[in-house]
Amino acid sequence: MPKTILIVDDDPVQRRLLENAITKMGFEVEVAIDGLSALSKIKADLRRRYALIVLDLMMPELDGMGVLKELKQIDHHYPIIVQTAQGGIETVVNAIRAGAIDFCVKPVSFERLKVSIDNALQIDAMKDVVQKVKKTTAGQFTFDDLIAQSSAMAPILKMGRRAAVSNIPVLLEGESGVGKEVIARAIQGSSDRASKPFVIVNCGAIPENLVESILFGHEKGAFTGAAEKHVGKFKEADGGTLFLDEVGELSLDIQVKLLRAIQEGEVDPIGSKHPVKTDFRLISATNRDMADLVKSGQFREDLFYRLNVFPITLPPLRERNSDISELVRHFTTKFCLEEGRQSIKGIHFDALTMLESFEWPGNIRQLENTVFRAVILCEGDELTVEDFPQIAARVPTLTTNSEPSSLVSFADETPAVNPRSSDDLHFVHGNGTLKSLEDLEAEAIQFALEHHAYRMTDVAKSLKIGRSTLYRKLREYKIDHSGDIQSPDAA
Repeated sequence: MPKTILIVDDDPVQRRLLENAITKMGFEVEVAIDGLSALSKIKADLRRRYALIVLDLMMPELDGMGVLKELKQIDHHYPIIVQTAQGGIETVVNAIRAGAIDFCVKPVSFERLKVSIDNALQIDAMKDVVQKVKKTTAGQFTFDDLIAQSSAMAPILKMGRRAAVSNIPVLLEGESGVGKEVIARAIQGSSDRASKPFVIVNCGAIPENLVESILFGHEKGAFTGAAEKHVGKFKEADGGTLFLDEVGELSLDIQVKLLRAIQEGEVDPIGSKHPVKTDFRLISATNRDMADLVKSGQFREDLFYRLNVFPITLPPLRERNSDISELVRHFTTKFCLEEGRQSIKGIHFDALTMLESFEWPGNIRQLENTVFRAVILCEGDELTVEDFPQIAARVPTLTTNSEPSSLVSFADETPAVNPRSSDDLHFVHGNGTLKSLEDLEAEAIQFALEHHAYRMTDVAKSLKIGRSTLYRKLREYKIDHSGDIQSPDAA
């Protein structure tokens, strides 16, 4: 969905001008006729629907400066652009000090307003990335911080939130790279153990002869090389959460000790004469079929039932295609910050379409690494198909659209596309003959593409066909991004 911008201005003419201009930029618009109504809307915006606020400084009763001061009291996170007919330097300085991110003098041109909005949203996106990193480090990352708007993720978020309110053992299942650790962090950050230790153990990466020591700890002198006491990961997680990634890789001997730790809430460090109590919340993860491991004797059945109390299976990225554009925006903003590439403003529509059509066998981890490489390769102000050579070589070639309007700005969530009217679909040619089924199908596909703003997952769902079938038909009917439909028989 397009982002929503709140316009606050007491002048009806100025409101209308701003509303028309911002709507043309592809955003949704809400208006407030004065400062008091603006504050009321903002305080009611619990889910932060407003991506940005355009605020007039000169208003009766509560002016723009008053609104800024009130917003500062509620610790808001909205980027705010102020505007006024009085553009003195003192006014500018006061507004910026009060929390505004930019300043426009009336009457503001369309171009100046667009640059201001794009820059403000880009800065806000950077702040969002930094904030997520800080929250992750502090153990306060929650489900509200996830990029998970697709329908496939809705039941995952619901189950995760339910799991967070208890200490029930959770088993996260799913392909490699789907984000199991991120979900585990969200469960921790949404629970009463938030801000407590979140200890990660990659069970498949620990040398077999060190697994017991790393997990359960050891006493000084317990074995050759044990020069100091080590408390172990279970004790490190005391009061917090222990995340056992790839738990299916543990040996049968360690599985016995893990079972006891879960049952008794205590561990036996190597060389210790007494068990050590520890209070931890256990979340396990695997990309393997645990039931098959149990059947083959590679995993203890009793331990499996202890871990599998609350299973959550995460969908692969190919089943949550509608999240790709926002994930690309997030990763690009993140890597632009890290690499000093703030000149990159967006991604070309063809490149985004290509990424949405790829199957992503490595899931979100593969997408993240792919975007990282593209940011390094990019030589302009937008990511293009050429910046994703490995993906382009594996995606069926589609006709590209090189028009400037094909840029999908990171300030937008969807490209602005004018949907066709349903009256455009006719069953009869101009000469009075009925159209063939192929012609009607091609028109239906073109209509769905424009109606859903070229979001391929939504197009495929509405037409009740698979995405691979959709792309095959695009090639078959030679439907390009500019909307030209050629006859299937055209050479």
